Formats: sequence, C-alpha cells, structure tokens
Amino acid sequence: MTQKEPEKWLKIQISAPAEQIDALGNFLEETGAQGVFSESLMPPGADDFPESTGPEIINAFFPADARTEKRMKAVQKYLKSLEEIFPDAAAPALSTETITDPDWGEQWKKYFKPIRVCRNIVVKPTWERYAPDSRDIVVEIDPGMAFGTGQHASTRMCMEAIEDIILNDRSIGEWKVLDAGCGTGILGITAAKMGAQDVICVDNDPRATEIAAQNALINAVEDRIKICNKDAAQMSQPRNLIIANLTAKLLLKMRPHLVRQLLPGGYLIISGIIEADVPAMEEHFMVAPLVQYRRLTEKEWVCCVLRKENSGPS
Repeated sequence: MTQKEPEKWLKIQISAPAEQIDALGNFLEETGAQGVFSESLMPPGADDFPESTGPEIINAFFPADARTEKRMKAVQKYLKSLEEIFPDAAAPALSTETITDPDWGEQWKKYFKPIRVCRNIVVKPTWERYAPDSRDIVVEIDPGMAFGTGQHASTRMCMEAIEDIILNDRSIGEWKVLDAGCGTGILGITAAKMGAQDVICVDNDPRATEIAAQNALINAVEDRIKICNKDAAQMSQPRNLIIANLTAKLLLKMRPHLVRQLLPGGYLIISGIIEADVPAMEEHFMVAPLVQYRRLTEKEWVCCVLRKENSGPS
C-alpha cells in the first residue's frame, strides 16, 4: 500500500491598508483561495464595529497545482491596480510560502470568535462557549473550508436584513426561503432560526453543501432546511425570501431567474456588492417589478433589500 502524497499549498500573505483588506479578501476567494483570513481581525461587539487604522495582514491559501502561476499573476495584477486606485496609500506588500498539510481547523479556530451580528443574532463557532441572553438567537457555525462565518460585512448585513424582514413583516404567514450560493449555510440557518419553515440552501460546491448540512444539524434546523448541490439557476420553487450573497457579476447573470422565482410581495436580499458596482445594480435590479425596500452599507460593501411588486413584468 503506497502512502498518500502530502498535499502542498501556496500561502500568500499581503500587508495592505485597512480599507483595502475586504476587497482583497473578496478577490482572493474569487481567484480560488480555499481559506482567507486577516491576522488583525477583531470580532466586533453588539454595537461596536471599530474602524481599523494602519496596515493589516491578510493570508490566503491556494492549492499548489498547475494553476498556481496563473493565480499569482492575477494577484500581482490586482495589487498593481490597487496602487493605481489608491496612489496616496502605502503599496500592498506580497510574500509567498509553500507549505504542506496546513491544519485548516486550527487556522480557523484562531480567528473565528463569537460575535453579535445585530440586535438578536449572535454567531458563534462550535468550539467556543457563549452564554446567550434570553432574546439571543445563536447560530453555531463550523466553517470547514466554506465561505460564511459572519465575520465579513456582506454576510453580517444579510443577517441583519433577514432579522428585520422576518420580525417586522407579519403579512407573510409562511416564509419560503432560498439561500443561493449558501456556503456554510449560515444565512439559510439564520432564516430557519428566525422562524422560516421552508428553507432551501443551494451551492454548486459539494464541499459547501456538505458543510451546510452539518451546520443545519448542529443548529437543529435540519427538518426545515433542504440542501441542494446544484446551480441556483436550476431551482424553480417559488420563494417569498431569496438571499443571494454572491458577487456583482454573478448577481447580474442570475437576475432574471431570481426575479422569476420571487413571489409577488416577496423580498430579495442581494449582497457581496462593492460601491463601484452599485450603479450597475441599480440599473438592473431597481426596476419593475422590483422596488428598493432598504439599503445597508458597511465600509465599501453594500447590501440591497428589494421587494417584488404584486404585478408587473419579470
């Protein structure tokens, strides 16, 4: 029996001004990073999202394979573009290291602590202790290698929007929810814990759906959640709440399908949008039959909550 060859990974470490870190993390994930975290990330408290000052360090792990050179060129090109966009800021500094069999679980555990996302919702990792208040809705997450821990602004704003919609709209008797591109399942699980009885979490990454299924069990909402390993565009069940925390490019591509699947009077939460993409979002999403219900912003990230009018074209 031959011994399995240990996996090799390329660790990229970038030091950059704090205001560039979120955009860098998003880009690294889109480029294929299997784990991204900031060394100086401090979990915010209930009403405390402090602005960072000075440079921060972001780490990303990529499989060391045939695509490594192409990925590195893409990262270097992106860093060069940041220098041009922010000419007065310190240039990002890049270093790389090849490592063998990183302990992913320990990497995550070091940086993922319980945080209060909004008034009622607290996200905590499964390995941390937390004593909830009587009003707290605690979402437990073991992220594995999937995206979605509540640490990122785009995820937090989605959770705040879910809380607002389900708590305040009593006209909808039964919430039928779709979490498109679910990652860890954090947003679908949040909707279920807020009271939604029919939740579909869909992701085309089999690792993500496996992790989402485990997290649904951990949160005891598996009876309310169906997890599907497929493209969200293949889903056809009408929904009155759709959450799509993706990228602007994917959101624009999926727009016709999301609108068709949304029931009249239903809500569409779109996030993962940076300020530069807002005009394109407004042009394609803030038109009939959709109307803007609410907009949330944090740093350069934007989350839009839209509602479908009771009649009109799709």
